Amino acid sequence: MKRLLFFVSLLFFCYTYSQELKQNQRVWFAYTGQYKVSNHWGYHIEAQFRMDNQLKQNQQNLFRIGAIYYLKSNKSFSAGYGLITTYNAGVDDYFKENRLWEQYQYSKNWNETKNTTIHRFRFENRWVEKLIVSNNNVVSLGNSFQNRLRYLNRNLFHILNFKSTNEELYAILQNEVFLNAGDNKVNSKLIDQNRFLVGLGLNYNNNIRLELGYLNHFITSTSATNVMNHTISVSLLQNLDLQKH
Repeated sequence: MKRLLFFVSLLFFCYTYSQELKQNQRVWFAYTGQYKVSNHWGYHIEAQFRMDNQLKQNQQNLFRIGAIYYLKSNKSFSAGYGLITTYNAGVDDYFKENRLWEQYQYSKNWNETKNTTIHRFRFENRWVEKLIVSNNNVVSLGNSFQNRLRYLNRNLFHILNFKSTNEELYAILQNEVFLNAGDNKVNSKLIDQNRFLVGLGLNYNNNIRLELGYLNHFITSTSATNVMNHTISVSLLQNLDLQKH
């Protein structure tokens, strides 16, 4: 598996730098909450606000909700709905995307349980709006349908504890690849995006995490020029067992 992931990554970087690139700077703010309400069930709430580097232009907003079924403490299935609005500079307006998503997640602790590796496999059903300008007005041409596969590999490396074992500083190394699937009308290329992140995080009592990192966000384009966004990522994550409250 490691050799396969290395080979896929090598192909991706070769593909990336063989194309012309438009490079931008971005800042992302994210909140993710997972709340366990019984031994097997929980729910997911997520909001993301993606800005330009001046924090003046909102590039994208994302809201995601879902249900979680816990197989074991380290394995789960999830499914839900997402609403995304994305700024289109060509028409100076936001187009909408309605999205259904289904995922399987598996995590493993290692190095005497100090470090954690997370594997997340997500399948998305996307209805993406297309906008044009006609007679100086923004007109919607309806939605195009697209399926997409995503694989996230996320690694958390313990650095040190503060006053107690409940307060931890850790390093983050993660990568997520997006692959288009089926007969798609939004982006016909196989590789849709790749997100590589390095950063640091603060963990309090395994319930609240605050993370700051650099995200290299590569996006393929239907034109000859692809996009690479150099992004500062700020995330707040909550993982609460409501049975204990």
